[in-house]
Amino acid sequence: MFVLRSFVPLFVMTFFICLFIVLMQFLWRYIDDLVGKGLGVDVIAELFFYAALTMIPMALPLAILLASLMTFGNLGEHFELTAMKAAGVSLIKTMRPLIALMVVIAIGAFFFQNNVLPVAQTKMWTLLYSMKQKSPELEIPEGVFYDQIPGYNLYVESKHRDNGTLYGIMIYDLSKGFDNASIILADSGKLAMMEDKTHLFLRLWQGESFENLKEAGRSVRNVPYRRESFTQKDILVSFDANFNRMDEEGMRNQYVGKNISELVATIDSLSVRVDSMGRSYGTMVMEQPFFGLKYTRTVFKGDSSVEERVPDVALPKVMNVDSLLRGSSSASQVNYIRQAINKATYQRQEYEFKGMVMKDERKLIRRHDIEMQKKFTLSFACIIFFFIGAPLGAIIRKGGLGMPLVISVLLFIFYYIIDNTGYKMARDGRIAVWEGMWLSSAVLLPMGIFFTYKAVRDSAVFNRDAYLNFFRRLIGSNQARHIVMKEMVIDDVVPEVAVERLRKLVSEAEIYLGANARRPGYCSYWLRGYSRTGLRRLSAMLEDTVGYMSNSRDKVVINKLMDYPMLRSLWLYHPTNYRPAAWCAIVLFPVGLPVYLVGLRQLRILRGEVERIEKVSTELIDIIEKTISTT
Repeated sequence: MFVLRSFVPLFVMTFFICLFIVLMQFLWRYIDDLVGKGLGVDVIAELFFYAALTMIPMALPLAILLASLMTFGNLGEHFELTAMKAAGVSLIKTMRPLIALMVVIAIGAFFFQNNVLPVAQTKMWTLLYSMKQKSPELEIPEGVFYDQIPGYNLYVESKHRDNGTLYGIMIYDLSKGFDNASIILADSGKLAMMEDKTHLFLRLWQGESFENLKEAGRSVRNVPYRRESFTQKDILVSFDANFNRMDEEGMRNQYVGKNISELVATIDSLSVRVDSMGRSYGTMVMEQPFFGLKYTRTVFKGDSSVEERVPDVALPKVMNVDSLLRGSSSASQVNYIRQAINKATYQRQEYEFKGMVMKDERKLIRRHDIEMQKKFTLSFACIIFFFIGAPLGAIIRKGGLGMPLVISVLLFIFYYIIDNTGYKMARDGRIAVWEGMWLSSAVLLPMGIFFTYKAVRDSAVFNRDAYLNFFRRLIGSNQARHIVMKEMVIDDVVPEVAVERLRKLVSEAEIYLGANARRPGYCSYWLRGYSRTGLRRLSAMLEDTVGYMSNSRDKVVINKLMDYPMLRSLWLYHPTNYRPAAWCAIVLFPVGLPVYLVGLRQLRILRGEVERIEKVSTELIDIIEKTISTT
């Protein structure tokens, strides 16, 4: 119950925050269709309510991911998870109440997708299309042409702000078509909306009108026109400023407005129709005569007649086209060729049209199938995001909105890109619908399993030192040796023993350098490389010698010991001991060449370190022998 009390408030808060963010994205996408149309607050609120319901499938997984990250991050940051584990409560047992809650949320998400979302999407898209078709508010600007009145372009030079009088009016009336356009010029006028809001009443003073009468003209060159001067002229223009809601039935029959049973029924009926169309097209192709010959014939077997798909008349394999044209006039030959081209063009266009019809039908089937798969993917995504967020929170042990928010946004963007890619590939028929719609779940499921496994085993997934050590083992990094003179020494260094150890170290270094080529070839590098076993033996002898001689009371010796390098056993010294893998790298030359070039550089550094071991050891021998001789 403690975990539930910690999770539920965070989940509710993050859910409404995520819902608000995606709703703002919806607003910015369709703001041009809403602004300047005089829509009432009740209509806008209704649209946003249905849009919020439609955006829940996008906000819910992100809210679960963020809330679970914050919950377990807070528990880890305040060492409450550590206390639970110390008390014998494992991470899975801690997550058990939330797992049950996630199952309930997943079941609720399925029923929401199946029963509520189709109704919400139908009402939202119907309302949005109705808003798009509504005429904008009548606000005539100054100095520019106004084209929001259907069939008219209106220009106003200036207008009186108090009484609404328009001055310097120019009207292009295109309601009867461009060829029968008329132009009206007026000194001033007033524009008003009728009470029913379906017409505009325009009263003009002191002006002229010019009307093209092309329909009455009998000659193309001589087109009559009419000119009229007026003191006052009244014009009634059709302009519907009311908000007319479209019928929802048309949107209800689309794939966004159907539940699972309706989608299955539609997919079955569309599949039957596509199959019957395909069979009819195939039969038409088989039965259509070419060169006056049909490709089928009816044969009798016993008492029954059977139609076989065999040539009715055996056509020659090679037809001499020149023999058909020989003896004909040039005009007849051109006519034959033109008829053949026309017939081939007609046949091609007919088959292309049939192919487009079949393509559209299959695309409609895929859209219905996509919508049906969405009913299940949301529920599964909620569970996956919980098993990603909760273990990650337990691993990073950071609460609040900082680190959890960054990780959540990055993971959700990754999920959204994969999901959108799978959706488009499924929509276009590049892959099967179920593969495209479940692609994101298939990618994120291993991540959830991995993070849960690591969190249960208390693995340091985000431990920077662990990754640095890994790359250090892979490519290496030079480390300086640091030795401090001891204030109290229990075992004193015996000079003769020290010299003997140093000479053995020099001998081992010489053997190692002699056994490994200075610059191995490409094949030699992959097959043999530098012996890492011999290197480990040399490194162990070096550390044993340095450890023994660090008990020296001579400051010169201590300082000289710090000149010894720290030998590393890098992967690049000998990439693989498995000969088939080495031969694969040799054969795949472009792949193995970069590794070889980097490896040569590391081998050169290694040889320099081994040679430095020889040099420093020789110098130490000289220092110790001088000390012995002076004493």
